[in-house]
Amino acid sequence: MKIIGCGQTSILRLAHKPFQGREAIKHIRWLCLFLLLWGGQALASSLILPLEQIKPGMKGRGKSVFLHSTIAEFDVEILGLIENVQPKKNVILAKLSGQGLDDTGVVQGMSGSPVYVDGKLVGAVAYSFAFAKEAIAGITPIEEMLAVAGEKSQARPPQALSPPFRSLLTLEDLMDINRDLFSSHASVVAQGQAFHPIGVPLVFGGFSPQTVEKAKPIFSRIGFQPVSLGTTAQVSEKASAPGIALREGDPVAVQLVRGDLSVAALGTVTHVDGNKVFAFGHPLYNLGMVDYGMAKADVLVVVPSLQASFKLSSIGPLVGSFSQDRAGGAFGEVGRMPHLIPLNIRILEEEGRLKTFNLEIVDDKILSPLLVNLSVASLLSSEARSHGNLSVELSGDLYLDNESNVRLEDLFSGNLDSAVTNVSGLLTAVIYYLINNEFQDVGIHRIDLSVRPMEEAKFSYLERVWLDKYEVKPGERIKVKIFYRTFGGQSFQEMVDIEAPPLPAGSEFSLVIADAASMHQLEMAQYRSQDFMPRSLAQLIRILNNLRKNNRIYFKLMTSKPGLFLRGEELPNLPPSMKLMFSSPRAAASSPTELTRSTLREYQLPIPYVFRGMATIPVKIKK
Repeated sequence: MKIIGCGQTSILRLAHKPFQGREAIKHIRWLCLFLLLWGGQALASSLILPLEQIKPGMKGRGKSVFLHSTIAEFDVEILGLIENVQPKKNVILAKLSGQGLDDTGVVQGMSGSPVYVDGKLVGAVAYSFAFAKEAIAGITPIEEMLAVAGEKSQARPPQALSPPFRSLLTLEDLMDINRDLFSSHASVVAQGQAFHPIGVPLVFGGFSPQTVEKAKPIFSRIGFQPVSLGTTAQVSEKASAPGIALREGDPVAVQLVRGDLSVAALGTVTHVDGNKVFAFGHPLYNLGMVDYGMAKADVLVVVPSLQASFKLSSIGPLVGSFSQDRAGGAFGEVGRMPHLIPLNIRILEEEGRLKTFNLEIVDDKILSPLLVNLSVASLLSSEARSHGNLSVELSGDLYLDNESNVRLEDLFSGNLDSAVTNVSGLLTAVIYYLINNEFQDVGIHRIDLSVRPMEEAKFSYLERVWLDKYEVKPGERIKVKIFYRTFGGQSFQEMVDIEAPPLPAGSEFSLVIADAASMHQLEMAQYRSQDFMPRSLAQLIRILNNLRKNNRIYFKLMTSKPGLFLRGEELPNLPPSMKLMFSSPRAAASSPTELTRSTLREYQLPIPYVFRGMATIPVKIKK
């Protein structure tokens, strides 16, 4: 009998049945290929310890990084199995020790740390008890984690309750809209005691302390622990797949913001299969199909805490992307880069200095508006004063993938951080309504912003209005003077010409002069509605491009004529036949509101101050 080498596999061949020449080599190659494939599958299955073989009392080892990039092993003792914590979901209960875990307990940032018994992978450390005296952990079985890679892509369902259109959305508004997401993570109950997914350190780099404090109530409710690395961040260099690898037990970051600011959630790699990476062992947001950045990380120190010890880490280069965020953990690939939204911000200081900040934000229906809000608020609060009077002039463009764009211009003024809050709230609303519209998917290609902060109050107040005539003929010009004073007591006047509408002799119309907010309140009373939803993507983009601005004086001519308000738009001065047609159930997609007063014309006048005030002046048409 002869022994023939075949890679790492050896096969036996009977000497009395030899193969000859090329035919022998051909048969040997095919047999080697078969055995290598069979051997690889057997090797892969031998690396995993099936759940049914897990028994209490088993001893094993876990891997994680507690300092820099050195993978260290800790001891694991299997305590038991908790079955069906969720439908067809199980958790292995274990006690951890070594590497200081006896003092720190289960450490935030260990989510995904692989556990081995007899050299076979059992699963990932993923759950812990709050305020436990010992490091008792829940382990997600590796079979459930591997199944994450095969999850099918499904379109994300629309929001259960579509929020009414608003020109500003605050952080609290976002939490209310997505209250199902921003509720506490589901607990796993064992013997009447609840244990939760291990808290995930959410590392903020370059953000102001005030912004991180604002973010804590939002993220802490879903198991994240915001951690600040200070107010300076460096741009991470882009990395490609060659030469970059992740090991089981390595720290890994889900990067949500990168560039001059950074936001990243820290966990641990559980399993690596070629360029495929499994991590965390529990969901981040459980959003299903996602496109998050995957970055390397360096553990600076483990911070012991009576409440929850955590790993403090710096975030390294981007190496790939996570494509699945499921109950069994996160799955992604090294070398496959995510699609991120470029956010470029130019801040022009009063002294004339220009500062430029370049960010990339995760492209996500829920997280993108939130992260833009926090990023813009942080940059403005860091570069401008946080207390006292502050005005912020904003201009910018949001370029969409469908080759349209939204142009933004406005001026905000106030004390404390009200101006900054309103600027970030405007951007939050525009981004939220665009990427969560119910009509068609539209992506944001790029966001370019220019901001000019001024350390002064830029308010003005209407004092009086003067008309050169109060009885006019149709089409006659009316000279209108508007007198207003500023916050500092300076008085100004503006003059405009308005053409009288073509109304019958003896009729009357009203000239309304107002600021943006007052005009909005007038219209809501006129339409007998406090909210509306756009009826198409084109209408939404048109509305966003025509949002009323604070530094404008608005003029509206109104008269007692019948009209309709239908799905966000006024249909004024309708003839009875047209009104009947639009009101018909066959023609109307939603119930219209009948109007007794219609808008005839609208004008606006830009001024260099935030305008406040309102006046209504009756004007008669001469007989």
